[in-house]
Formats: sequence, structure tokens, C-alpha cells
Amino acid sequence: MPPIVVTARGSLAIVLSDVADWIGAAAITLLVLLAVGALLAVFAPVQWTAEGSRLFGRRRPARAQFAPRDRPAPRRVRRAAIVVNPTKFDDTDALRRQVTRVCLDHGWAEPLWLETTAEDPGTGQTSRAIEQGAGIVCALGGDGTVRAVAAALVGTETAIGLLPGGTGNLLARNLQLPIDSIDNSLRVALTGQNKRIDVGRISVTPADTQEQPKDYMFLVMAGLGFDATIMAEAPEKLKKHLGWVAYSVAGLKHLRGPRFKVQVSVDDGPELHRRVRTVVVGNCGKLQGGLVLLPEAQVDDGWLDAVLLSPSGIVGWVAVLVRVLTRRRRGHERVDHHRVRSLRISCDRPEDVQLDGDVIGPARAVRIDVEPHALLVRVG
Repeated sequence: MPPIVVTARGSLAIVLSDVADWIGAAAITLLVLLAVGALLAVFAPVQWTAEGSRLFGRRRPARAQFAPRDRPAPRRVRRAAIVVNPTKFDDTDALRRQVTRVCLDHGWAEPLWLETTAEDPGTGQTSRAIEQGAGIVCALGGDGTVRAVAAALVGTETAIGLLPGGTGNLLARNLQLPIDSIDNSLRVALTGQNKRIDVGRISVTPADTQEQPKDYMFLVMAGLGFDATIMAEAPEKLKKHLGWVAYSVAGLKHLRGPRFKVQVSVDDGPELHRRVRTVVVGNCGKLQGGLVLLPEAQVDDGWLDAVLLSPSGIVGWVAVLVRVLTRRRRGHERVDHHRVRSLRISCDRPEDVQLDGDVIGPARAVRIDVEPHALLVRVG
């Protein structure tokens, strides 16, 4: 048998032939797989593993590519509640639009709008606002509205915002908050910081001895005697047009009134006996018109300041006025200051009592205590 001779050229031809056969087989196999895949994509049902990845079928829609637990939670928009005294404003609809605009401009939701009534001056409305998740409750009215709103917020972590709407706006004045612009005061309420302030508690023994003592709170001042009388005598229409000057008009009518006897006990100490025209107990000291009745009073120091005024006639009132204008705390028998945590006052006859400008009626005795840092207030 003759030997087989394989030249280099022949070896190369064999190798190229084998490679061509392999490429052809691979191409045929790939075409078959592509055809099968196309058929499955058209006719096969979509199947998913437990991990949510695609096993067969069409590609899952883009919105299904993340499990529900991976979706970011929607951003919660904060909402303010506005407790408004409608008797203080001529056009509450325009006022509501204004407040809503400011809230939306600062990224808050449309506010919860709650109007006070004669039966409920703001405490019940505030409780409803808290139940509905309000981030802040703003009092839009006078100091009486502020006190009613605060009554429901004491001891909570919800802050009160102060919007000017009254004659005095005394708490806002003492906290150096805007009192001439609702836009500015609302901006502070929505973007400011929280401050804890003290609250005054008062138990009033009514003139009618058959009635039980009644408990109230105040934020600015409680007054007994002449102070409460001028609050009661100042007409609402006059206050609306003249502001705090209306109180001066009412005060001039009663300058010559008689003094009354009181027994005063400071922090359960021995009783002091005085003949006075008025007793004022304050959580802060600034009055309307820039007058400072209690120069050492601070809203967050854990104390209350009391002053007993004992003028006799016009000359006596001039002496008291000089003391107030010069802001001197001591040194005159007609102006008696005390710094207290608790104060008991008994009168020889019923005298009117006022709390933050609202007269609550005559009383024969009161007990006043301080509740330190009990209320959150939004400040700048």
C-alpha cells in the first residue's frame, strides 16, 4: 500500500473545512434558538420567580420593576389650623384667601379654617384641629382668642401661632412678634422656632357663695378691681376704631372710684392687709402704647409678677403713672410689687376679674399659681 503523504497545504484545507462545518452548525443552532425564543415571546404566558425576576415572556412594565416596599413614601405636606374670631374682621372670605396664599407660598397645605362662636371662643375648635393632625394652631383674633386656643394646647407638643386681630395683642407684643401684618406674623408661625412659656392658673371664688370656685388660665395678665372695670366698660365699637385708646377713655370715667380692702398672701406666707384700687398679676409686663407695668416680668422665668395699686384721687393716679413711666419697681407706697409663684387674694366686697382682657365676672377671692413652661409658642 503506498504511503499517504499529507502536504502542509492539505492540512490547512482540512482544518478550514472543519472550522467551516463548526461555524455552520453553530449558526444553525443559534437560528433555531432565536426562532424558539420569538415563538415563546409571542405565545408563552409571563412567568415570574418569587424574587420578581422574569423567567419567560415579555419584559415586565417599568412600574413593576420595584417591589412595593422599595417605593419611596410620599412626602407629607404640613397643614396649619387657623382659629379665627370672625367678629374682629369685616371680610373673612378675603382674609381666608390671604391666609391660604401665604400657607401655599411656604409649602404648607391649604389651612384648616375654624371660626369661633359665642358658645365656644376657640378651645373646642383647637381640640378638633389637634385630632385632625394640624402641625400648628394659629389664633387669629384678640388676646381672648389666644387664651382660648392655648387652653387646649397646654401640656401638648403642638405650638400656638399668634396672628394679630385684637386691640392689644399683648402676648405678641411681649414676645416681640409682628403685630401689624398678618402675612409677616403667619410667616413666623410657619417657619419660626418653638419657645416654651409659662402659664398662669387662677381659681375664682364667685361673688355668689353658693357657687363653686371656677378654674381658668391666662397668658398675659389677670386683674382684679379697677383694671377689670375699664376692660368691661370699653365699648367694642370704640376699641375697633380707636384701639387701646378706648381703654383710656373708659379709665378716665372711673378714676375717682373708691378703694377696697384686700388680704394678700404671697407663696402661702403671712397675710398682708391693703386698701387698693386694683391688683394685677402678670406673666409679662408690657401694655399697649409701650407702657411697662411689670418691668421684671418674663414669660419663661417660672414666676409671676404682681402689683397692688393704691392711688387716692387724681394726685394718687399721677404718682402711679410716674412710677409706670419711669419703670421703677419699688419706692412708693401706692405701688407695691411682688414676685410670686402663688398668690391668694380675698376682698371685702365682690370685684370684677379680667383675664387677658376678658371680664369673667365678680369674685370675692382668687388664688393664682404659675405653671412653668407649659405652652409652646412659635416665635421668630
